[in-house]
Amino acid sequence: MRLLLDTHAFLWFLMGDPRLSTRAREVMETESNERLLSIASAWVIAIKTSLGKLKLSAPLAVSLHEQMAANDVTLLPVSLAHVNLVARLPFHHRDPCDRLLVAQSIEEKIPLVSADDVVAKYGVERIW
Repeated sequence: MRLLLDTHAFLWFLMGDPRLSTRAREVMETESNERLLSIASAWVIAIKTSLGKLKLSAPLAVSLHEQMAANDVTLLPVSLAHVNLVARLPFHHRDPCDRLLVAQSIEEKIPLVSADDVVAKYGVERIW
């Protein structure tokens, strides 16, 4: 199964954070599942580290690359189809990154691993 990881789910998984649900952790740990991280989430992580809201053990370029490789996570690029869908989504969610993740989940037909229950209003399959 392909999985799109919300930014917080990816970070909580890496940190062993107890806020990550048992079900989310199980599907993320299942080796046969394909774990995808949106480039938009990588951008959010970069912003949070530059603002000092997120501390990484190494510089972002090293840390993110190493963690993605160690956990077999692949970057999902943003396509024009994703962007076009964002423009058509209702405003259940105001966060632009979350709206993009929803659009990617819908367009790619893959579940979104997220604690954010608002994303379910878009009809995406949410795993939590």
